[in-house]
Amino acid sequence: MVKIAIDAGHGFDTPGKRSPDGEREWSFNNKVAQYAIAKLQTYKDVEILRVDDPTGKTDVPLTKRTDLANKWKADVYASIHHNAMNGKWGMHSGIETYTSDNPDASSRSKEIANIVHPRVVMAMGISDRGMKQADFHVLRESSMPAILTEGGFLDSKVDIIKLRDDNYLKAQGEAIADGLASYFKLKSKNELEDKESSVAKIMTEKFYNPSSQTMIDATISVLKRLEQSGKTTLPPIWREKLSNGTLTESDAIGLLFLVLDQGYFDELK
Repeated sequence: MVKIAIDAGHGFDTPGKRSPDGEREWSFNNKVAQYAIAKLQTYKDVEILRVDDPTGKTDVPLTKRTDLANKWKADVYASIHHNAMNGKWGMHSGIETYTSDNPDASSRSKEIANIVHPRVVMAMGISDRGMKQADFHVLRESSMPAILTEGGFLDSKVDIIKLRDDNYLKAQGEAIADGLASYFKLKSKNELEDKESSVAKIMTEKFYNPSSQTMIDATISVLKRLEQSGKTTLPPIWREKLSNGTLTESDAIGLLFLVLDQGYFDELK
């Protein structure tokens, strides 16, 4: 039995932790956590403990959260967050996944992050800011492997479009769940889902390779054709990267999601 501790960061009324329009970070964290838990419940031999307050009324102290997970002897601690730059709308964007910066921390945390992070990037279809290390309490004080995801910026004009769409929050939650399921080799309760999960894993491993120039070149070609059609609405930051040749593969993935989402492939036929 695999025991997974889920933590939706902060509480509904925690000071700060808001978009410039007043949307609470907890509201986004909570939805992603709920979707992650629902997806995890489709797997066999898994138990889930949510260590924050599911109602959001109380911002459970971090010490209490990690104490709960440690006492429960969780196999992994997954903390779900959304980022902010300075509380003002801007064009910054992207996904980050953190593990502990303690050199003695379990290497398994990085292994789990390596599986979860690219899935979240692909699910959200926004830029990849990379996997990072930090001295966050939940990463430092958890006695099991732990990751903390930042699923986009609350004060980003780019990311907020996705964050306001429950379909993307669902995709993010399921990406976290499927990444954990892949790491722990969980089996779906539905045999067909097992096959689909295997295909998704192969696709992720095949296409998420930041050093690959092939995908970047192919995406640039597609986007130039779309630009010439005059019917695209690319965010300015990506339009600039496209014009000055600094597009990364993670950007390419995000742009392709945008193309799919807005139905622009019809323009390429």
